Amino acid sequence: MNAMLRQPTSLDRLAIGLSGLCLVHCLATAVFVATLASAGGLLGSELVHEIGLGVAMILGAFSLGRGITEHGYMMPSAVGGLGLGAMGGALTLPHDGSELVATMVGVGILALGHRLNQMARD
Repeated sequence: MNAMLRQPTSLDRLAIGLSGLCLVHCLATAVFVATLASAGGLLGSELVHEIGLGVAMILGAFSLGRGITEHGYMMPSAVGGLGLGAMGGALTLPHDGSELVATMVGVGILALGHRLNQMARD
């Protein structure tokens, strides 16, 4: 029983880690675009962003949604949903730096939602 209660916390940790990787990806893409156009083209591909957002949405829905059923607080899920929405909205922005900023803000908000979810369990 105790192992079942610890599993969602691990999912939140995984989600926070993935959020960090997303930030690293965004920053690395900006550096590569500035220095190596060919590498930037690969990392800046729309497909990479769409797949990353899809993974974030699935993991967020599962982890944050499960948190609601376990601890009963909606706030972590609402904060995480706001972050996912910002990330999704960033896909519609032009590639002039505004997409990068909006994505990084969304990732930070999503990570905060997962952290709040973790804190509510403890």
